[in-house]
Amino acid sequence: MSEINVTPFVDVMLVLLIVFMVTAPLLSVGVPVDLPKTEAATLNDSDEPLVVTVNRDGEVYLDEEPTDLARLVATLVATHGANPDIRIFVRGDENIAYGRVMEVMGKISAAGFKKVALLAKLPEQAN
Repeated sequence: MSEINVTPFVDVMLVLLIVFMVTAPLLSVGVPVDLPKTEAATLNDSDEPLVVTVNRDGEVYLDEEPTDLARLVATLVATHGANPDIRIFVRGDENIAYGRVMEVMGKISAAGFKKVALLAKLPEQAN
């Protein structure tokens, strides 16, 4: 037989694709936060957004680096300039006061960043 059988190769590649698709979102942000659940649709964009996290104790993180609220805007401007088109996602623990999350979002919006959004967990679907 002089042909190459590619079926096992395709099967292995599909399994690897599924494994990477499942594990990639789990590796994006490492600060543990219990997100509130929502019925809203998910966003599908190609560029990587910045993630600002407010944990259960009210501490603020830019991606995975802890920062305080006074330095957050200065850090954003220093790293990304005054680019108002950069996407910034704010994650807040479901047990944190709503005012603290809105305080963080207000500081970011007041600095001129226009694309600021809240992240939430989708509810588990019952089949």
